[in-house]
Amino acid sequence: MPDTMHIVGDVMTLSVVAVGRGVRFKDIVRTMEQWNVSAVPVVEGDNRVVGVVSEADLLVKEEFRDRDLTLGDRLRHLSDLAKARAVTAEELMSSPAITVHSDVTLAQAARILAVQHVKRLPVVDDEDRLQGIVSRGDLLKVFLRPDEAIEEEVRRTVVSYLFPALCHTIHVDVHDGVVTLRGRVHDISLVWVAERLAHAVEGVVGVVSRLSDEDAGQDGSETTR
Repeated sequence: MPDTMHIVGDVMTLSVVAVGRGVRFKDIVRTMEQWNVSAVPVVEGDNRVVGVVSEADLLVKEEFRDRDLTLGDRLRHLSDLAKARAVTAEELMSSPAITVHSDVTLAQAARILAVQHVKRLPVVDDEDRLQGIVSRGDLLKVFLRPDEAIEEEVRRTVVSYLFPALCHTIHVDVHDGVVTLRGRVHDISLVWVAERLAHAVEGVVGVVSRLSDEDAGQDGSETTR
């Protein structure tokens, strides 16, 4: 079987800048500019995460600065108008914060980012204490994995697992994260299993299957997924 999936703890950034509830608007802007980040967790007590202030939260003040809103518009934008008047992190932050634990898989974290429409997630322990932060860019790091490492894992955990008697006759090539499997197999029904398992290997971008039944013609079959 493929090795254990990478988790958030493997890629998260450990050095995290955070602010307290009472930090003022301009100080938050200065902090984000100094550290070149687009959001900061808001913490209290023993570093427990209680919210997040993002660029979007800050820009609401500019968006509504000169707008002459009707009563209906004001009712529809009550939350934004409150943030437009905010001067501290507590008033600006999105709360409760959307967080993850370090043992969450990269796939799970990517789904949370997509569903919640956020760009980064504070990483917390069981007591909601800040441990790090994971961003979209961090989740993409897995695709920088060397082709040689991917090839070795596919050979060891897919080919040797499914086709132990044929592992020396089945060829595995990896180029830019795309895995190509070539060779003859005893049981053609296992080909799709091999494709699925190869896809599950961290860093794999795509799989090209040129595996064929031992009784098939010389050209065999080819599928790309």
